[in-house]
Amino acid sequence: MESVETPSSNPTISGSSGSTAVREVVAEVREGTYGDRVATIEPGGAGYITDDERHGKPINLFWTWLSPNLEFATIFVGVIAVLFFGLTFWQAVGAIVLGTGLGAFTQVILAARGPELGAPQMIVSRIPFGFRGNILPAGLNSLVAGVGWFAVNSVSGAFALNSLIHIPKPLALLFIAVVQIGVAFLGHNLIQVFERYAFIALGIIFAVTSIIILSKSHPGAPSAGHIPGGWLITLGATFGYAAGWNPYATDYTRYLPKGQGWAAGLWSGAGIFVSCVVLETVGAASVTIAAPGEGSFTDNFVEHLPTGMAKLTLLAIVIGAICANAINVYSGSMSFLALGIDLPLSLRRAIVAVVFGTAGFFLAWSGLHDAGSKYENFLLVISYWIGPWLGVVFVDQLLRRGQRVSGFLYDRKHNPFAGFFAMAVGMVISIWLFSNQTKYVGVVPKHHPAFGDITFLVGFAIAAVLYWAIYTFEKSRRPVVEEVLVIPT
Repeated sequence: MESVETPSSNPTISGSSGSTAVREVVAEVREGTYGDRVATIEPGGAGYITDDERHGKPINLFWTWLSPNLEFATIFVGVIAVLFFGLTFWQAVGAIVLGTGLGAFTQVILAARGPELGAPQMIVSRIPFGFRGNILPAGLNSLVAGVGWFAVNSVSGAFALNSLIHIPKPLALLFIAVVQIGVAFLGHNLIQVFERYAFIALGIIFAVTSIIILSKSHPGAPSAGHIPGGWLITLGATFGYAAGWNPYATDYTRYLPKGQGWAAGLWSGAGIFVSCVVLETVGAASVTIAAPGEGSFTDNFVEHLPTGMAKLTLLAIVIGAICANAINVYSGSMSFLALGIDLPLSLRRAIVAVVFGTAGFFLAWSGLHDAGSKYENFLLVISYWIGPWLGVVFVDQLLRRGQRVSGFLYDRKHNPFAGFFAMAVGMVISIWLFSNQTKYVGVVPKHHPAFGDITFLVGFAIAAVLYWAIYTFEKSRRPVVEEVLVIPT
């Protein structure tokens, strides 16, 4: 895709070439000077990143996406596959590899657009959804990322800190929340540096922990699960966990120089795939050692480790939670700003990050009890909306290949019907028919309990087909419109 940065004396001019209409749109540029400085607050909001602000290397994305998955929330995905869904170790591994692979692959495709388009992922989402229709995915993601994921990861971090230094869980949660919000408040550059250096400690500790757990595990332990039911639910949960990062994809590649898109995408996907597959597999293996005790899930996991290694692992779980939530709060604030709400403040992104982090803290507080069941439901619900959203985004990218689309990012008059309608219908029908979790059981699994949960796959397919049909019909009735982004001088 092409973005144009040449100034125009008349940025609203419209022209045509054959049956294609071309419009120029003035970019909303992220104000302020930031560069590669770390110990400073990232200015502005969700505006376009100009060439003079570009910096970094694609390989940095590997650490950026590796570190936030080196945490207990990742491990617990594997735990619930065996403990809650009743799969054998090898059945769980199969679902983990496939579900994570799908989520990592979609991350590659999405992240690759960041250097060329220079905008956060939920701004890029305006291309198929339009300025107003994008409220649906951006609104959902601002809540899921800035509040939901923050709560999930904060709970596991608080449990670990409570076990490590024996302070009350609410106080441990408060400490975790303050550090996470502080990193997200400063912004993009600090997050990437923090993730890179955290990986050194997290990588070493979790590597040793993984070896110990796998050496003690019993991969051939029998299963009480149902195929395909439990396996399909695990597939949805592992996809939901990996794809949960998809709505953030270009948030961390938009600062890279142009021409580095595919390298950035591949490193992003690799970071997610490696970290999730390894730790989810270790989580599944840990359940085969012994039945869980009466303590927290983090306590049950580290009880299989020598005392010194158990304490280090608890410390790593705390650091990993901070790594994950720094990204969650940052991207949650980006999604909120993508709603188009006017906040005329130079530090509006930073301020929104604090608001979302605070809301996430109180949600996490309410989730200190019954964390396991709530986490299972949360993973599935994530996939319920991300599946249809991806169906729209990918079909649009395919249909618009070779077209100039950068102007759609900041065109408030670009409000197509197809994206919002296709995603909404895909969500409603797929959830109604196939949802299989404690809050709601759909028509199919209600009558066939062993069927599992394929909501995200059905939602993706319905949204993709609907969007393709509407886009193709509209294209046959009016000229193709391309929009070029113009950078004001």
